[in-house]
Amino acid sequence: MSKLPHRFDSIEALEDFMTVPSDALVADLSRTPGDIMVLGVGGKMGPTLARMAKRAAPEKKVIGVARFSEKGVREELARTGVDTIAADLLDRAALEKLPKAANVIFMAGRKFGAAGNVPLTWAMNVHVPAMVAEVFKASRIVAFSTGCVYPFVPVESGGATEDVPPIPPPGDYATSCVGRERMFEHFSAQHGTPGRLFRLNYSIDMRYGVLHDIGRKVRDGETIDLTMGHANVIWQGDANSVALRCLAHATTPTTPINVTGPETFEVAKVATEYGKLLGKTPKFAGKPAPTGWINNAARMVKEFGTPTVSLQQMIVWTADWLARDMTTLNKPTHYEVRDGQY
Repeated sequence: MSKLPHRFDSIEALEDFMTVPSDALVADLSRTPGDIMVLGVGGKMGPTLARMAKRAAPEKKVIGVARFSEKGVREELARTGVDTIAADLLDRAALEKLPKAANVIFMAGRKFGAAGNVPLTWAMNVHVPAMVAEVFKASRIVAFSTGCVYPFVPVESGGATEDVPPIPPPGDYATSCVGRERMFEHFSAQHGTPGRLFRLNYSIDMRYGVLHDIGRKVRDGETIDLTMGHANVIWQGDANSVALRCLAHATTPTTPINVTGPETFEVAKVATEYGKLLGKTPKFAGKPAPTGWINNAARMVKEFGTPTVSLQQMIVWTADWLARDMTTLNKPTHYEVRDGQY
């Protein structure tokens, strides 16, 4: 990793830095035959993941698939050398027509609004994975999942390891995410499909994420609920790199890997740090619960190394971004929700 920048002057500078591939990623993709297809490329992480893949393996075809309902995403991907295909992943016929790429990164899913249209949430999070697992049974599949498949664990425990059974608290989102994993597990075992279940929480970009949400509330004088008082996070560039490297580290049958930062932080302490950086006094309500959605990253660190960007660096970058009122995605993580209602 090259020297970390002091700040990001633009979205272009941010994304340029975020998509620089590591030597380890280049090496892993060089020994992973075939092209790469990203299903659900249009989300928060998909465009930078696809671009990183293309930069790491320019000789491979990288194909991004989504409905592309957000203006400009498809054109930007094309500009960076990523091929695009517009398709509705709920349409089995459309799935069948897609190229049978040797490597598939599955990023599709539904979280926000999950409680408002429960049947659609289950269709996207369980039915689509089942179809994808069948249609691409001859591919390697890295399937994005979430730390929300775990039960709440004591905050001082170091987090849930991959050996903790996925039995989440109530809520259709988390429960359907367990269903997503079960579909990939079932068809991986049935067809011998190599893969990994990518249990992510939470990815950080200056424009969104848990750190962004905390920092923005400090900046704007909003009260921060401390009930969900602890969290883990990981830089989006590190998360994307691990996802792509998982193609070379796929197992048969598929197995889970927690992807997050190695440290558990206190929301109140992070907010206090933002207060110093932004010249504000944080406002708090509530008392930290003794449990939370905390994941143990030991397996990830053992396989892929320590993340290149530290928690403190992410806080400093985000504070600088917020202080200049730079562009945000306006997509709150709702990390503080404990009842599963998104």
